[in-house]
Amino acid sequence: MRVLLRRIGNSLGVILPKATLEAWGVGEGDTLELSERGLRPPADGALSHQQRDQLKLLYAHAVVRERAPREIRAKALANLHRWKRQGVWVSAHDEWRQIVQSDDDGLLFAAMLGRDENAVRLRQSAPYIGLLTPEELKKLHEEARA
Repeated sequence: MRVLLRRIGNSLGVILPKATLEAWGVGEGDTLELSERGLRPPADGALSHQQRDQLKLLYAHAVVRERAPREIRAKALANLHRWKRQGVWVSAHDEWRQIVQSDDDGLLFAAMLGRDENAVRLRQSAPYIGLLTPEELKKLHEEARA
């Protein structure tokens, strides 16, 4: 993915996509590591693979609890449209588009909340991000680290 250098005061900076920040488990006020190889979350605060999977499942459960299927579908379709336009499309997004365009809530919830290999894989590219508040996200990150 490419990010654009932008003027921020007397400096230059980049805007990182919300999906990347959520996947890294970082937010406003957190630090990132910058090296010759790139920008990444700090190694000491990184979630293990298992914790990351747990976080994504916790996020999906919170979204299902707090939002109606119609709202989940609308946000997911908006994100998918934006990601395609930005050139960050992956094959799982085609699957998600089919799921969210169907009227089958069971299919949507199975992809979001399932524990099978396919649901776990699909949650790695979840298009329903952005439906929870920063406070809700912080709480989920704390739960995943516990």
